[in-house]
Amino acid sequence: MTTEHLTHWIAGRPWTGTSERRGDVYDPATGKVTRQVDFADHTVVDQAVSAALEAFQDWRHTSVAKRTAVLFAFRELLNARRDELAALIVSEHGKVHSDALGEVARGLEVVEYACGIAQLSRGAFTEQASTGIDVYSIRQPLGPVAIISPFNFPAMVPMWFFPIAIAVGNTVVVKPSEKDPSAANFLAELWKEAGLPDGVFNVVHGDKPAVDRLLEHPDIKSVSFVGSTPIARYVYETGTRYGKRVQALGGAKNHMLVLPDADLDLAADAAVNAGFGAAGERCMAVSVLVAVDPVGDDLVDRIKQRIAGLTVGPGCAAGSEMGPLVTGVHRDKVTAYLDAGVTDGATLAVDGRSHPLTGAEADGFWLGPTLFDHVKPGMSVYDDEIFGPVLSIVRVGSYDEGLALINANPYGNGTALFTNDGGAARRFQHEVEVGMVGINVPIPVPVAYYSFGGWKSSLFGDAHAYGEDGVKFFTRGKAVTQRWLDPSHGGINLGFPTNS
Repeated sequence: MTTEHLTHWIAGRPWTGTSERRGDVYDPATGKVTRQVDFADHTVVDQAVSAALEAFQDWRHTSVAKRTAVLFAFRELLNARRDELAALIVSEHGKVHSDALGEVARGLEVVEYACGIAQLSRGAFTEQASTGIDVYSIRQPLGPVAIISPFNFPAMVPMWFFPIAIAVGNTVVVKPSEKDPSAANFLAELWKEAGLPDGVFNVVHGDKPAVDRLLEHPDIKSVSFVGSTPIARYVYETGTRYGKRVQALGGAKNHMLVLPDADLDLAADAAVNAGFGAAGERCMAVSVLVAVDPVGDDLVDRIKQRIAGLTVGPGCAAGSEMGPLVTGVHRDKVTAYLDAGVTDGATLAVDGRSHPLTGAEADGFWLGPTLFDHVKPGMSVYDDEIFGPVLSIVRVGSYDEGLALINANPYGNGTALFTNDGGAARRFQHEVEVGMVGINVPIPVPVAYYSFGGWKSSLFGDAHAYGEDGVKFFTRGKAVTQRWLDPSHGGINLGFPTNS
């Protein structure tokens, strides 16, 4: 098999230099290296930032009408080629094709939202605030901005940020995960075809040295990050120390509370879907099901039945419902929790290591869906963000006990309640200390015109991703007070007015 070479995208074209360091990119379904990606040093990062800074001088002055036209063109290209992008994601991440298509679709929602930037970024106007004086507000772009994205959503997470950043007049440097870097270059090529000026969208690949240079570079005005909580904290603290605006979305331990009156078939389906989709490599995955007894035994039985019927195999295979984990190192880290959970006293109700594989090569990074029962706080399978196909069942005696458990957790990304009691649902959404709440919805990711983000150790900074928060994060407000003493007159032009 020929190993492909992937490099940076700077100023509208692939980088032509020679890299001293490269990383291997694997096909998780086979365990084989399929690509090598260049790693950026400080010099390469500086080249990308310089290209973004140069492009910003013109892009910030480009009319909203022209920017919107480019956004619409990008949207059409991305929609037409979504299958290609999904296949690329499958080849490097390992998720099944339908899940990759869903990722692209959710990213497209933000692109479509950004196409309305003329409405989203307009200011306010007060006539005659004082005698002969008008006051109005405007929002202006920041400059070059950095986006550092994780491996689990190589297309969707960058699209949480860059459509809005570009629409309001910023330029962008994306640093994707080195584990599945090709999606970012694919998107860069689409931007080029859509007519985006060179330098507005740049991609640098690499690891910590590239991240650190973006965090400290004086011309980078903001940083958007999604990843684990320890790294999110580091990005936030480092970026703000260098005077940057930072939004850093961290990890999660999402709980799903099931009350005795819930539809248990619906709850079991939801737990399996949300716990094992994308092999559990989602920051919004349900990793803890909190069962209010007496429904615990029944729920465990129903979930076990559903797990037994899941097809685990290559993401490119039509019948696969769950693919491999992203790397062998990560698979081994997740697998280690199975023995640790048993040692801590939890019951290993389903061992994913023995789940049958369909059409899979043995060298792939496989771990089947895993179920723990009788899990308690203090066990590593409960306390840690495992980021794999491991679902833990915690038994509680009441709604109040379940709510207290969720609120005591240091994470506050997403949560869900399953019930047929409207009063309990209303109480839960009011009392739970979590940023995104689902009522009979296991993965409550907001639509693009709301904003994504959690509470507590799941978010560092004040701004959530996309939606209204996204527009505000990528712009600065300015208030203008004006008085005109003499009217001005224009010339005569009978032609129909057009935007340009």
